[in-house]
Amino acid sequence: MLALLQRVSEAAVRVDGVVLGAIGPGLLALVAIEPGDTEAQLHRLAQRMLGYRIFEDDAGKMNRSLADIGGGLLLISQFTLAADTRSGMRPSFTTAAPPAQAERHFARLLEICREMHPPGVETGRFGAHMVISLVNDGPATFLLRP
Repeated sequence: MLALLQRVSEAAVRVDGVVLGAIGPGLLALVAIEPGDTEAQLHRLAQRMLGYRIFEDDAGKMNRSLADIGGGLLLISQFTLAADTRSGMRPSFTTAAPPAQAERHFARLLEICREMHPPGVETGRFGAHMVISLVNDGPATFLLRP
């Protein structure tokens, strides 16, 4: 499992032109589920996403977390993040979890994040063609593993 976190001033996800989720300042997290991911890893990734200190404090240092600032979280499933790109000119997706497993795990991660982050968690639609817009603040982008 891995998550690409982008600190944003705003982000939104649309499916068929309809906004399904939108946030102001906070994090856009693109998440890939891989075979063998566990419930414990889901909890660990949620803790890391919510607690990762990538927001500036009063001194301009990255010392505050999403939980600290009460920002929004836009959580998006993105199996392509798990692609094996080490050879050839076409990605292989054998390193991504099968769709049924990925959907279950992503739904559970979403549930865990919503339990842990009262300010709210937005999402798109699993398996849909999503159009994501964002304003990356920094830019600040981080790749996390549980």
